[in-house]
Amino acid sequence: MKIKSGLLFRVVVLISITLSGFSFQSGAQGFLKTSGTRIVNEQGENVLLRGIGLGGWMLQEGYMLRIDQNGQQHKIRERIQKLVGEEKTRAFYEAWLSNHTTRKDIEAMKAWGFNSVRLPMHYNLYTLPVEQEPVPGKNTWLSKGFAMTDSLLQWCKDNQLWLILDLHAAPGGQGNDLNISDGDTSKPFLWELQANRDKTVALWKELAKRYVNEPMIAAYDLINEPNWGFDDPKDRNGLQEKNNIPLKALLVDITNAIREVDNNHIIIIEGNGWGNNYNNMLPPWDKNMVLSFHKYWNYNKEEDIRHILNTRDQYQVPVWLGETGENSNVWFTEAIRLLENNNIGWAWWPLKKIGINNPLEIPSSPEYQQVVDFWNGKSKRVPDPATAWKGLQALAAATHFNKNIIHGDVVDAMIRQPHSNTAIPFADNIINGHAKIPAVNYDYGINGSAYFDMDTANYRVSTGENGAGNRGYAFRNDGVDIERKAGQVFVNNTEKGEWLQYTLNVEKAGNYTIKLLAGADKAGAKASLLLNGNTVAKSFPVSVVAKDKDWIPVHAGNIYLEQGKQQLRLYVEEGGFRFSSINFSRN
Repeated sequence: MKIKSGLLFRVVVLISITLSGFSFQSGAQGFLKTSGTRIVNEQGENVLLRGIGLGGWMLQEGYMLRIDQNGQQHKIRERIQKLVGEEKTRAFYEAWLSNHTTRKDIEAMKAWGFNSVRLPMHYNLYTLPVEQEPVPGKNTWLSKGFAMTDSLLQWCKDNQLWLILDLHAAPGGQGNDLNISDGDTSKPFLWELQANRDKTVALWKELAKRYVNEPMIAAYDLINEPNWGFDDPKDRNGLQEKNNIPLKALLVDITNAIREVDNNHIIIIEGNGWGNNYNNMLPPWDKNMVLSFHKYWNYNKEEDIRHILNTRDQYQVPVWLGETGENSNVWFTEAIRLLENNNIGWAWWPLKKIGINNPLEIPSSPEYQQVVDFWNGKSKRVPDPATAWKGLQALAAATHFNKNIIHGDVVDAMIRQPHSNTAIPFADNIINGHAKIPAVNYDYGINGSAYFDMDTANYRVSTGENGAGNRGYAFRNDGVDIERKAGQVFVNNTEKGEWLQYTLNVEKAGNYTIKLLAGADKAGAKASLLLNGNTVAKSFPVSVVAKDKDWIPVHAGNIYLEQGKQQLRLYVEEGGFRFSSINFSRN
């Protein structure tokens, strides 16, 4: 396990958020249920679900593995088999399922301050596809999916985290967004074959029978992100659908089947158009029901969730943000503040993948990169079987918590920052005679408190344009642009008016010479240093250095540092420079 900061567990394990009227701890409180517009425990106390989805475990999506096209799991499996053969492909998936999510992941989520887990299920771990059933119309139940769910439930019970079961890939696939449900265009979709719908109903009844008496299961999320044009096939994802008749009918059938064996659990439904189109689907048909909506890449203002707030009030039913994420820390903090101010629980997406904008990062390897480059068309060279197998083995092993990279900045943005504007240290940053502080070790905190950056998040749904956030997509998930090159991470693409704050732990007071290891892309780049709010080095120039050349020391100034905690800010007077470290030398 790699940790981005020695302060990570000092930060997150000690987090204790207490908000009036909200219950964050799961505890032994019996079954959750609905009460008007709230989710409550058996004592009638409001419960705000704060969780993460285990995307990528039971159901792979190509983008999580840096695969650009044909990212359905069955397509990925086919390509793996072409490279390493059927036997090794089976071994890869066995290792993937064993490693990806374990007790350690759940223990970490509990320690960080989350109280719930959403399990995205692939139906084919629980039952055979309809075309493979030995007896048409009968259901063969597979032990693998149920055993994995049993294990996860036990880990959740041991850590007092609620578990939400989510049918993420329904038989046949529930929409034209193929990746999210492992859709196969050569076979009938969920909506095109009654046998697929019958199997979906039967699966939920089997799950409900098995878990009817499990209070740590919070709810059943019946079908993830339906996206289908029933009335107009050109409306491929159902965004404009007015009637949603087949969708509602199936959800009602599932509900009825569940209620034949289980009256204990909340039922969560999702609208068409990736969960948000509830046209002709309401009022709720069950007294213990929650409406889910999904939210990505739009602004985090109350008008951006007004539609679901109005629906909640009109039908007096709780709402839950069942999926969101895939953005910057700034966006995460904004969204959670918005949601919790409106008493809406949430489940982020996902816990881990290859990439920095999740609590856990799955590290890649050079051998796997060769495989991905070939699949993505960046290389015409077919990886030899030995190299491909080495890369795939490394990938499956890297999914384990012990080999994940923990992004404390993401956890802090989700758990602490929505309730605090205070910056806290990212690292110890000890100054004791001579010291080198990496540029990327600026403080944890919101934009405007720990740092200030001009381009902080992706609001493309609202603006029509992609925002960048961290344009280098390395090391941290704030708005600050950080790049990785030749094994080194550094701050880049600085703009006028931006700044970074570093909390220093000065063990030896004295006069210090401060130098930046830096380089500018163009003439005129300048920076200043502020110590505890006072300018101590004004507008020092940063020399031009070609990007393929070594860094050069830039003299910032001579500063007296008192013993103890000090706050140093690097202020960008004129942008266009990059820097890798701030270096201190006691005179």
